[in-house]
Amino acid sequence: MTINTSDLDFNDIKSKLKTYLRNSGEFDDYDFNTSGLSNILDVLAYNTHINALTANLSINESFLSTSQLRASVVGHADTLGYSPKSRTAARATVNVKITVPSPAPATFTLARGSEFTTSIDDIGYRFFTTESYTVSSTTGEFEFLNIPIVEGRMKARTFLANSSQGISYVIPDENIDTGTLSVTVQDNSTSPTSVVYQDLNTAITIKDDSTVYMVGEAPNGYYELFFSDGHVLGQRPVEGNVINVSYVSTNHIEGNGAKTFTLNEFGGAGYTIETTTVSNSAGGSDRETMSSIKLNAPRSYTAQNRLVTADDYQSLIMAKYSNYLRDVVAWGGNDNVPPQYGKVFVSLNFNDDVDDNVIQTEKTRIQQELAANLSIMSIDLEFVDPQETYLELQTLFNVDALKANQAQTLETDVHSLITNYVDTELSTFNSVFRRSNLLTQIDNLSTSILNSRMNVRIQQRIPVDELLTTLNEQRVAAGMGVTDKLEQDFIVNFPVLLADPDKDDHVITSSVFKSNGQNVIIKNKLGSTKLQLVDMDDVVKIDNIGVYDPAKGEVCLIALTVDENSYVDGSIKISATPANQSTITPLRNYIITLDTDLSITRSNLDAGTVKVQL
Repeated sequence: MTINTSDLDFNDIKSKLKTYLRNSGEFDDYDFNTSGLSNILDVLAYNTHINALTANLSINESFLSTSQLRASVVGHADTLGYSPKSRTAARATVNVKITVPSPAPATFTLARGSEFTTSIDDIGYRFFTTESYTVSSTTGEFEFLNIPIVEGRMKARTFLANSSQGISYVIPDENIDTGTLSVTVQDNSTSPTSVVYQDLNTAITIKDDSTVYMVGEAPNGYYELFFSDGHVLGQRPVEGNVINVSYVSTNHIEGNGAKTFTLNEFGGAGYTIETTTVSNSAGGSDRETMSSIKLNAPRSYTAQNRLVTADDYQSLIMAKYSNYLRDVVAWGGNDNVPPQYGKVFVSLNFNDDVDDNVIQTEKTRIQQELAANLSIMSIDLEFVDPQETYLELQTLFNVDALKANQAQTLETDVHSLITNYVDTELSTFNSVFRRSNLLTQIDNLSTSILNSRMNVRIQQRIPVDELLTTLNEQRVAAGMGVTDKLEQDFIVNFPVLLADPDKDDHVITSSVFKSNGQNVIIKNKLGSTKLQLVDMDDVVKIDNIGVYDPAKGEVCLIALTVDENSYVDGSIKISATPANQSTITPLRNYIITLDTDLSITRSNLDAGTVKVQL
C-alpha cells in the first residue's frame, strides 16, 4: 500500500497509517483505537503532520506568488529590484500671512520645522514645514504662499560609519515615511561640513563620485539604510564618518482630511498670524500591502526603470506616485480613438479626498520627474481624465410567499448589496461587470430569495452646463453677449458595443430636457438606428436628430438645441442597451459606476411555494 505523503490533516494521516498496518498481515486482529499502538500512531501522525506543514510552508515561502509572510514577500520583491512603499505622511498646502509690528525687518523667514496644529474628528495632529521660506516686504506684512506642510514628527538618528561591506544601518521606527529621508555624512563629529546623499531610486545618473543610499524594509518591519561598496554605485561612507539621518514619523492615513491649520508659538508680542488652507491634507497611506507588492514587483521588474510600453507607464507611476492614486491606466496613441501617433495617453484615478491643486501638482511631477527623464524622446505624454460609465440596473427577485413580511427589507438589502458591489469591485480601470456574479450574490443573500434576474443598460452623459459655460466665456471674449441655449453637434462614445435596433424596444433613450422651451427626450426610431426628438406625449418633434452606430458604440446628435437649466445635475443622460448585457468590459480610461436614481430593485412574491391541501 502507498501512503499519500501530501496529506496535511492529522486524522487522515493516522487513518492511513492504520490501514497500512492492517494490510501488512501482522496486525490483522489489532484494535488500534484501544491498544498501546494507538499512542505510537499518534506520535507518528503528529510528526508526519508537522513535517508536512513545515515542508509545505517552506516551499510556499520560496516563491513570491505563494508567500504568506511579509518578510518573504519583501525579500522576493527586493531580488526583483522593487522597494515596497513605506507609510506616507499626509500633506497639505497653506498660505501664511504674518504681520510684524514696527519697526519691521525687510525680510522674514518661516523656518524649517515650523509647527501647525489641526483637528480631525476631535483628535489633534501636528503638521510642519520641511524647508525654510523667506519673503521680503516693505509694509511689515509677509505673505508665504503655497507652503507645503507634512503631518507627523521630525526625528533624527546618528550612526558611526562601519567599513564592513554589506553593513546596514537600522532605523527603529515602523512609522517612517521613507520619502522624507534626509541623509548627510560628515568626515567626523566635529566636521563643519557634510555631504548630501541621494536616494538611489530618484537618481538619474550615477558616476564614480556619486553619493547615493538605498533604503529597504527589514524583516522586523523597521527600515535599513545601505550604501555602495565603494566600487559600484559611487562612493560610500568610510570608517570614522558620521551618518546623520532625519525623517518624518507619521500617523499616515489618520492625518488625511484636515481642513484648517493654526501656526503655533510664532513671533512675539504684536505679531498677527493668518493661515488659510489651499488644499486639505491628503495622501497619507499605510505601507504597501502584500497583495500590492505581489502585483507591482513583477511589473516594475518588467519595466526596468524605462518608459517604452504602456505597461511601463502604469508600473512606474504607481510605484513612484501612488500616494494620491487609486489606479492608473495608459495606452498608446495607436489605440486611441481617434488614433494620435507619437503620444502616450495616461489617465489617473485619484482618491476621493484629493483636490484640484494636488491633482495638477502630481501631474506636473510625473511629467517633469518621470516622463522627461525616462521616456522616448519622440513620444509625448498626455493626461486624459477618467470617464465614468454609469450602469442602470433593473433588478427583480422572487421571494418565498411564506416570508412576505421580509420583502421590503430584502429590497433594501439587495439595493445595498448592488451599490456596495459596484463601489468595491468596479471602481478601478479595467474592471469588468459580470451580471451572473452579482446575481449569484443576490441569490445567496437570503434563503427567502428564490431567484433573481436583471436588465442592464449603460449610460453616458453630455455635460451641458460645462459646455455652455465654455461657450459663453468664448462669446464674452469675442465681444458677444451670453446665450441661454446650446446648439451644436454631439458625439457620445460608449465603451462597449450597443444592441442592434429592435422593433419593440428603444435601444437609445435620454433623460428629459427642454429644447426651444418644450420638454423632450431623445429616442431611436423602433427598428432603426435613426434618432428622433419626441415630446412627453411621444409626438415626434424632429424626425432625424442623429444616428447611433451599434458597432462603434457611438451616438451622433446633429444640431441639437438644449435650453439652459432644463436638465438634472448639469447634464443630459444618454442611456443605451449594450449588445451583451451579461458582461460589460469598458476600455481605456472608463470606470464603471452606478446611477442609483435609475437603478430599481423590486421583489415579487412567489406563490408557487405555498402548498394547498384539498
